[in-house]
Amino acid sequence: MSDSNKRPAGDGINRVVLAYSGGLDTSVILKWLQQEYQCEVVTFTADLGQGEELEPARQKARAAGVKEEHIFIDDLREEFVKDYVFPMMRSNALYEGLYLLGTSIARPRIAKRQIEIAKMVGADAVSHGATGKGNDQVRFELGYYALQPDIKVIAPWREWDLTSRTALIAFAEQHQIQVPKDKRGESPFSTDANMLHTSSEGKVLEDPWEEVPDFVYSRTVNPEDAPDQPEYITVDFERGDGVAINGVAMSPATLLETLNGYGRKHGIGRLDLVENRFVGMKSRGMYETPGGTIYHLAHRGVEQITLDRGAAHLKDELAPRYAELIYNGFWFSPEREMLQAAINYSQEKVTGTVRLKLYKGGVYIVGRKSPYSLYSEKVVTFEDDAGAYDQRDAAGFIKLNALRLRLLGRRDI
Repeated sequence: MSDSNKRPAGDGINRVVLAYSGGLDTSVILKWLQQEYQCEVVTFTADLGQGEELEPARQKARAAGVKEEHIFIDDLREEFVKDYVFPMMRSNALYEGLYLLGTSIARPRIAKRQIEIAKMVGADAVSHGATGKGNDQVRFELGYYALQPDIKVIAPWREWDLTSRTALIAFAEQHQIQVPKDKRGESPFSTDANMLHTSSEGKVLEDPWEEVPDFVYSRTVNPEDAPDQPEYITVDFERGDGVAINGVAMSPATLLETLNGYGRKHGIGRLDLVENRFVGMKSRGMYETPGGTIYHLAHRGVEQITLDRGAAHLKDELAPRYAELIYNGFWFSPEREMLQAAINYSQEKVTGTVRLKLYKGGVYIVGRKSPYSLYSEKVVTFEDDAGAYDQRDAAGFIKLNALRLRLLGRRDI
């Protein structure tokens, strides 16, 4: 925005809470907000287990003139896994049958904390660094409005004229904002990370015919280079949530991080996906979800022996709808909460242990047991079942199910 078109002082906004990573984009946004809105900026940096040092974000915010009491860096790892990832995993949600929703599930947690901080500091607005092409702008803003309906939202990428990385760097240099060496020139791809996954998209990934270059992967070894010997682990569940690995009790975040270690070692959890964004376009992304991939299959393993067929199949019908709600940003919607209530009810007896084999990018269920198992070896055996199941009952069952087919067949002769 040119000087001649600057907003009047304040423009009704005195203080804004910015979702701030300390990277180039959000550092430019911080300065831009101060200039264009002539307001006070409060920064919020969430630790969701992305594996980065967050203290530099504090230093950069200070250098930009943000007051110490208005710099928030919060460790949300345990709550993120316990209250967001695990409830989602109970549903077995996969967007378009493949994507474990690692970015999607992080956005409502960030949005919630932003609104909490906005209320604490008396902010008029919140801001984020999502572009106008992607899903994250929708996810952030639906969260904001659900939690504080009258909040003002500033989305710089939909307002400013800094439409290229070159323009961003020029703005940064003009305002003495540090530009990392790897940000000069065209970035080969962009990434987003948290404890559940790392996503990469753009530039070298934009041609869906070209294989993802090996240098894009950061969370997993190449499966071809993974150990030549399989590794076996067990995961214990209580009421649908993981509670232990190899018999060792762990908190939600520790459990997921431990599974991430196994997944990294064995090259598990890579996904090359062309997906349908909520805004209408298709995009190609590469996702690494090492621990989540193991956890997802383990959860299905314990459900195999503890869920009734009707409940299990109904869950499978609900899961795509649940996944779409999360992907599209409707975590705080009543329909998601309604589905969550049904899913949570289904998990009351989902308690037991699953044994998994990890080998060169693959996860295989090789054993499962539960005190609430519905599996009856006595009924299913091929040996003498001592009358546990009368095979003659199947004749009537088949004839009743075949009745309409026989009537149709006779009519059409």
